[in-house]
Amino acid sequence: MWWHDHRTVARFAGILPALALSVMLGGCFQPLYGTHTAVGGPGLSERMQAVAIRSIAAPQGSPVARIAVELQNDLHFDLAGGTAPVPTTHELVVQLTTQNQQVIVDIITARPDVQQFGINATFTLVEKATGKVVITGQTYSRVSYDNPGQAQRFANARGQRDAENRAAKVISEAIRSRLASYFTAGA
Repeated sequence: MWWHDHRTVARFAGILPALALSVMLGGCFQPLYGTHTAVGGPGLSERMQAVAIRSIAAPQGSPVARIAVELQNDLHFDLAGGTAPVPTTHELVVQLTTQNQQVIVDIITARPDVQQFGINATFTLVEKATGKVVITGQTYSRVSYDNPGQAQRFANARGQRDAENRAAKVISEAIRSRLASYFTAGA
């Protein structure tokens, strides 16, 4: 019979320890955004919902104020997912600066053809119970957009606004990823 063959038994003997190890460790896997941890505590989504976001300071009525509101809305959605408010355990403080650069300039008209919008953000996560700063970090985003010419001013303005929104979303996702790694590490 084939199972009595010495080569077949030796072949399966080499695979057996790896198979046994994978079966034992299979129960240790925990999805990052799962609802519960392996030890039964609150999951990452519950921890991130408990983060309050302080209003992002920006001069009222300025273009930066609109971007600050966009970033704050993105953060609220990325952290809480549109759920009802829960009691907060941490507070997130974000400061941002913006810049707009001309990347490609038309040599005849000296007007920009391609521009780049950027956001630099500094954030801190403060534990509300102790007032201790648990995370401090920086992130940035650079997004380019086309400037279709002087005759299409609305298209230029809309392109810039879309670039600002995309940059704010990138900043929000970077902050969410950093907070997720903090809450998952259990620090």
